[in-house]
Amino acid sequence: MGEDGTTPGEQVLQATIALDGNDTVIAQARHLAADFLTRVQADHGLPVSQRAMDLTQLVVSELVTNAIKYAPGPVLLDVRIVGDTVEVVVWDSDPVLPIARAADAGRVGQHGLEIVIAVCQGFEAQREPVGKRITARIALLDDPGGAVAGRRPL
Repeated sequence: MGEDGTTPGEQVLQATIALDGNDTVIAQARHLAADFLTRVQADHGLPVSQRAMDLTQLVVSELVTNAIKYAPGPVLLDVRIVGDTVEVVVWDSDPVLPIARAADAGRVGQHGLEIVIAVCQGFEAQREPVGKRITARIALLDDPGGAVAGRRPL
């Protein structure tokens, strides 16, 4: 299995964008993710639940917001299909790994990472030779019984 979670010869469906720090990048990133999942459905016939579409945009928004807010320089966003999940990968130039804070209903703001971890099947933060890479996985389909898809390690 390759670093991107695919087996040799497996087709990789992905969209990648480099973002600068201007005011429109978060909306631009959300649109990229939604357009990508829509194309995956239309062009490749892969089913994507509305929940997966919504959660992917939420996760992209939160991870890109954190990268723009805390890291100097550009941000790279990669959205790809790996098996039965959509994988959201955000790279930035700051090597400090994020840490989710303990839940605190009285705290205003700074709940983004808590939310991402709660809605994803898998979450990983790792240092790179320059900066860090955050990876989140979201199930493409809902559980047939209507249950929220469970969290699995990456």
